[in-house]
Amino acid sequence: VVYEQEGVFIHSSCGKNDDQDSLIAGILRVIEKENEVVVDWRPLDETLDTSNILCAGKDSSSVVEWTQTPKEKCSRGADRPSSYEAEWDMVTTVSFKKKPHSNGDATTHANGESKWSFLFSLTDLKSIKQNKEGMGWSYLVFCLKDDVKLPALHFHHGDSKPLIKCLENHVALNESPHDERVLLVKTQKSLSQSFENLFDEPSYGLLQKWKKDPYIVTMGKFSKVTNYIVGSLRSSDPSNQRRPPSEMADFFNDTIPGLKINQQEEPGFEVITRIDLGKQPEVSRREPVSAEEWAKNMDSEGRILDVDYIKRLIFKGGLCHTLRKEAWKFLLGYFPWNSTKEERANLQKRKTDEYFRMKLQWKSVSEEQEKRNSRLRDYRSLIEKDVNRTDRTNKFYEGEDNPGLILLHDILMTYCMYDFDLGYVQGMSDLLSPVLYVMENEVDAFWCFVSYMDQMHQNFEEQMQGMKTQLIQLSHLLRLLDSGFCSYLESQDSGYLYFCFRWLLIRFKREFSFQDILRLWEVMWTELPCQNFHLLLCCAILESEKQQIMDKHYGFNEILKHINELSMKIDVEYILCKAEAISMQMMNCKELPQTVSEILGIENSSVTPDSDTGEDESAAELSCPASLYQSISTPVVAANGTRDDAQQTAETQSLTPA
Repeated sequence: VVYEQEGVFIHSSCGKNDDQDSLIAGILRVIEKENEVVVDWRPLDETLDTSNILCAGKDSSSVVEWTQTPKEKCSRGADRPSSYEAEWDMVTTVSFKKKPHSNGDATTHANGESKWSFLFSLTDLKSIKQNKEGMGWSYLVFCLKDDVKLPALHFHHGDSKPLIKCLENHVALNESPHDERVLLVKTQKSLSQSFENLFDEPSYGLLQKWKKDPYIVTMGKFSKVTNYIVGSLRSSDPSNQRRPPSEMADFFNDTIPGLKINQQEEPGFEVITRIDLGKQPEVSRREPVSAEEWAKNMDSEGRILDVDYIKRLIFKGGLCHTLRKEAWKFLLGYFPWNSTKEERANLQKRKTDEYFRMKLQWKSVSEEQEKRNSRLRDYRSLIEKDVNRTDRTNKFYEGEDNPGLILLHDILMTYCMYDFDLGYVQGMSDLLSPVLYVMENEVDAFWCFVSYMDQMHQNFEEQMQGMKTQLIQLSHLLRLLDSGFCSYLESQDSGYLYFCFRWLLIRFKREFSFQDILRLWEVMWTELPCQNFHLLLCCAILESEKQQIMDKHYGFNEILKHINELSMKIDVEYILCKAEAISMQMMNCKELPQTVSEILGIENSSVTPDSDTGEDESAAELSCPASLYQSISTPVVAANGTRDDAQQTAETQSLTPA
């Protein structure tokens, strides 16, 4: 308990009379628990009665009402104490239940005691309205997201300033430009705190709960946190170790609001799952693109002669490391593909000036100015915290006072000036680190990072729309690929594919070794052989692990643990081959569902290969070039299932400009 104040009243008949009976005296507390902070108010005689927690209810007309939470929802079992400790294990946010409109006074029990208790997480707080009444005491109103307003709290003993000061330790509060009485919660800080659950070591209390777990050393941070949260939702009764899918759906929908993934309920969805994709073709990869190959495809003025050809080579083999510094600028869009060497030099000069102007903006902020700029303080604090733990085992970033760390810090701070609305969110340092490592130049790394963030921006926005969309799309693809596996995951409350969250958020950065990530990212940046190839990489990894998960009858926790233990153990070349094979499998499907066609950027009319010629004449309608599809659609495999030198040579020779 970091704040506690008695004499905080709710005026249940405020505006009608000043009778003492219309005032409900209570205690207001701010409770810090693990990685969350909650605000709790309840009448004096109910501070330990969890059955009296009230739920804010909204109907279609946005009328806010109050009703008791059903006691069965708060049931703990005989071994669970009815206290803040037990209560917090079950409740992290105010829950919303629909209720018919009534005249809206306090709900009461038969004994006449008012039941107005409420509890909410600071992550749900939108704003605070405060004022002074004529009688001298202060009051404030908490407004939650979706404009749900809680009853006004009147401070008869003291004022609300200590509470506001306490809350400012956990959320950023700024005065509304439209009403000086309203303090707005800056959501960026809350969002960053939510990402801490993915990247931070849990707090001491959480570690205590895990100290006897034999797998704690091998499980990733995301696994620890998620497993603990979900574990807190499970009953200690062995007969009830798995929650009903509907309850798990509620939990994950609260975690990522708006996430709607099919749980075998969508009418007609099973029709899609019965499509026969046929056997996955065998594919192979080539050697990385060499400096000689790169130079041969450039004219005397430095223009790339055949962009599609170069992209195909990169997709099939990646780049040798000496080429990355130059080629990544093209792949990320910093350099236009049709530019000359002179045009690129002029572009770099302009971009250098632009970068240092933005860098000067935050460099020139004085300490006094920064005291009045809470967002900049928050950004700086998060960046300093993350930079000190990003890829510290890599020689480029290891040791104290490493110049690589200084550049990492400065680029991220400058990005806050470039996109102040987004600013910095945890996870972004993971995306910058490999780019800076390759570029070894502050300005070039910044502009390449800007281009990368243009692709990844939605992953880090407050509403997390990018994450929602990708998880839904991945669900569609996996169900088409293997409906049986999807059904199994759903039977284990894992149909939401939440264990792929980290993969998607930072593009597998923590799943592969550093050098493998360089290869994986440059392949993905070619945008071949279709849209959203990274989702097919997810499918490839999951399909590779399907047999073990199903044969060993893994449940919810075992699936989560197993997927997290894959980190740094995945063969990047194998997964790239498998993902490419899946893409070919889907492109060759004659009855590809419209939803999947849209996800992969494939025109429905183009997915039927020409069986007479052996060539896909309609592949030109695909989002990738026809010549690419032709070059990858024929497996390079010998009759005995192995590649021979002649075929490998033929494959290399087939990769010629269209």
